[in-house]
Amino acid sequence: MLSIDDFVSSANRNLSEVQKLFDEYQKKNFPERSPEFFCLELNGEAGELANAEKKRWKGKVVPHEIFQDEAADVLIALMNYVNSRNIDLGEAVRTKLLTIEKKRQELAEKGLNY
Repeated sequence: MLSIDDFVSSANRNLSEVQKLFDEYQKKNFPERSPEFFCLELNGEAGELANAEKKRWKGKVVPHEIFQDEAADVLIALMNYVNSRNIDLGEAVRTKLLTIEKKRQELAEKGLNY
């Protein structure tokens, strides 16, 4: 079983590497855009993913490929946003996971679920 420390370290390392590669690709192939642009793009892509889920929730058939495509768009937009804001996503996720784990453990000691 993977320990929380191993999981957090791995997530940090891997996310940071993926983020770096996204940044290199973006800078090489696309014009520079502002963080505000990427934030709006991220929200637009997340909205498209949400709309696909809403259609499925209403009972409509939504091909799995639509969810894959929209989820990929969300990740790409997120990577572009964090790079434009100079946010180390791996470190940010590491810090957040440690915070969540601490709170989860505190609640578990009280017999509560997170």
